[in-house]
Amino acid sequence: MNLEYLSGFGNEFASEALPGALPVGQNSPQKAPYGLYTELFSGTAFTMVRSEARRTWLYRIQPSANHPAFVKLERQLAGGPLGAVTPNRLRWNPLEVPSEPTDFIEGLVGMVANCASEKPAGISIYHYRANRSMERVFFNADGELLIVPEQGRLRIATELGVLEVEPLEIVVLPRGLKFRVELLDAQARGYVAENHGAPLRLPDLGPIGSNGLANPRDFLSPVAHYEDLKQPTTLVQKFLGELWACELDHSPLNVVAWHGNNVPYKYDLRRFNTIGTVSFDHPDPSIFTVLTSPTSVHGLANLDFVIFPPRWMVAENTFRPPWFHRNLMNEYMGLIQGVYDAKADGFLPGGASLHSCMSAHGPDGETCTKAINVVLAPHKIDNTMAFMFETSQVLRPTQFALECPQLQPAYDACWASLPATFNPNRR
Repeated sequence: MNLEYLSGFGNEFASEALPGALPVGQNSPQKAPYGLYTELFSGTAFTMVRSEARRTWLYRIQPSANHPAFVKLERQLAGGPLGAVTPNRLRWNPLEVPSEPTDFIEGLVGMVANCASEKPAGISIYHYRANRSMERVFFNADGELLIVPEQGRLRIATELGVLEVEPLEIVVLPRGLKFRVELLDAQARGYVAENHGAPLRLPDLGPIGSNGLANPRDFLSPVAHYEDLKQPTTLVQKFLGELWACELDHSPLNVVAWHGNNVPYKYDLRRFNTIGTVSFDHPDPSIFTVLTSPTSVHGLANLDFVIFPPRWMVAENTFRPPWFHRNLMNEYMGLIQGVYDAKADGFLPGGASLHSCMSAHGPDGETCTKAINVVLAPHKIDNTMAFMFETSQVLRPTQFALECPQLQPAYDACWASLPATFNPNRR
């Protein structure tokens, strides 16, 4: 792996698997080197301003246009349609990895969404469970994918090269990029955010300054790696929420060289430079934002990817856990490892929770009572990594999410033990 990424949308990156495979001086010569075909992979409209444009030139053995008609698959994504509207706070135990052979596509389960797949904004959130590598190749026409492993290492072979990712790392795959997920361990489990809106990018730092949070140099994209295979390969695509497939006589992962900025990338969450208070009060969770997908309203996100990493707590005379709050945004939380500092129990690695717009939430009763009475001293929250997919549009659970046995029926009870401590005669 090589290359910096996301330090600016005007950046141009390049990689070649054979010397001289990249044309010099022009993008589409009459005869490309090695007898390759030239193809443009566009992630934004041609007329976007230069700072927002994402596109990559590919030099490949066979053009993507060389395929027969797609046929709708009998087996579709699990999760079903959106379920009944509910304003309630919800929490799920981890989904089990199936016992029957299941690859990444078969193991995707829709949990919540806030738009239909054809909409130009919004997100859909899935959990994945797998116990075998994909033998077919997949691309998603509905949005870019942010994959958050919780269990098991993945080798993701893409058109532009190979990325290996493990728990505490993430990977982002652009809309339409072809890829194959291979397992490096016996089984794998994690989370996927499907972003239908503006591509993810680093958030602005504002008063923080020029450094902090996720550093551009820590985002890695792959080096060119191609497959020149003349063998039957199933190509699956997700189009308007449905799975379709066709049969190729070659591998579509056959890009020998490329240059551009519409590329897959990975990031190690352990490299996040956490910013926090060193005086008093618990800061807003926005300071933990790794990546953001903006909307046309400045500061209002289509999707924020936020993490809660190991960090020192030193605030004086302060209720240190996240305060009780009601929020315009909608929060879908997951846990990669350890314990989340706002919940004493019930929130497990691989599990999830949903707090919708204006849904009151915060630390559970045990955590709150402890935080009020503890003798404050500097201490480190360690061996943990929780995260949040946060969005400005209301997330609706799928029918599966509302009916599955992993849904905790008594989640509200974690706040029921909060005592009434008000005394008008005591300040």
